[in-house]
Amino acid sequence: MLSAIFSFIIAALFTGVFSRYAFDWLSPPDAPNQRSLHTRPTPQIGGVAILIAVLISLSVLDKPQDLSGIWLGAGLIALVSFLDDCYPLSARYRLLVHLFAAYLALSLSDLWLPALQLPDMVWQWSAPVGALFSLLFIVWMLNLYNFMDGMDGFAGGMSVFGFGTLAYLGYQVDALAFAQINATIAAASLGFLVFNFPPAKIFMGDVGASTLGFLAASLSLWGVQQAILPWWAAVLLFSPFIVDATVTLLKRIYRHEKIWEAHRSHHYQRLVCLGWGHKKTVLWSYVLMLACSLSTIQLLQLSPTLQWLGLGAWLLIYSAISWQVARLESVAKT
Repeated sequence: MLSAIFSFIIAALFTGVFSRYAFDWLSPPDAPNQRSLHTRPTPQIGGVAILIAVLISLSVLDKPQDLSGIWLGAGLIALVSFLDDCYPLSARYRLLVHLFAAYLALSLSDLWLPALQLPDMVWQWSAPVGALFSLLFIVWMLNLYNFMDGMDGFAGGMSVFGFGTLAYLGYQVDALAFAQINATIAAASLGFLVFNFPPAKIFMGDVGASTLGFLAASLSLWGVQQAILPWWAAVLLFSPFIVDATVTLLKRIYRHEKIWEAHRSHHYQRLVCLGWGHKKTVLWSYVLMLACSLSTIQLLQLSPTLQWLGLGAWLLIYSAISWQVARLESVAKT
C-alpha cells in the first residue's frame, strides 16, 4: 500500500534530520528529571515527524465518511502538546483542551458509543451515560499514552502493533479507508522507531504521544461504529498501555500520592530501574504487544464463551506480570 510506504519513508527521513541536527529553537530537548529513564538531554520532536508523515500520506487517499472531528481534535491535541513541550502549561488548561478535542471527535464524526459491547452481551445505556463514557475513554487514552511514553521504543512500538492490527482487521472486512488510515499511522510510527529504538536518538514528545493516544481511541471508536471490532477488542489490543497506566494510577490514588507529579511507578519503569535496561524491557514489551494483537485477532473468530475465557486468561497474565515485577523488586532488596 503506497500511502503506508510513503508514510514510513517520510517519517524516517524527518526523524533522522530532527535527531541529527539541533532544533532547540523549535522545541527544547527533554532534560532528565525524577520520572525520566534517560540520562542526557534528548530531542523530543519525533512526534512532529510522525504527524508530518501521516498528514502528507493521507492527503492522497480518497476521503471516507466525515472524519473532520477526528482530524480537528488531533490537530488541537498536537498543538497544545507541542506548546506544552516548549513552554509547560497548566494541567488544568491541558485537560480542558483534551475534553474539547474529544468532544469534537465524538460530535462532528458521530463516534458516540450507543452501548457497551462485551462478548455475547450488549449493555444498553442512556445517551448521557454513553456520551460521558465515550468522552472519558478518549481523554484517558490520550493521557495514558503520554504517561507510558517514558522508555526508548515503547510508545512507537505500541503504535506499530496497535494501529497495525486495526489496519489488518479493517482489511479483513474490506473496510479499506479504515485500514489505510491505520496502516499509514503504523508505518509512520515504524519510521520513527528507526531512530527511537534503544538507545534512542530522539523522543516523540507529548506532541507525538498524546496525539497517537487520541487517534488510537478515536479510530477504535470508528471501528466499533463500522462493526469492524467490538469495544472490548480495542481495549485488549492496547491493553499493554491501558492496564499498566490504569493500575498504576489507581495504586497511586490509594496511596494518597499526588498523581500529577513525576514518578517511576509503571511496570516498565520499575523493570528498567531493576537493571533490565531499555532494550531488554522494550523487547519483552513487544512480545506482550504481539501476543495481544494475535490474541485479539483470534478471539474475534471464536465463540462468546471462548472470548470470555480468553479475556479471563489475559486478566491472569497481567496479574502474573504485576506479581513478577514485585517479586523481582523484593529479591533485589535482599
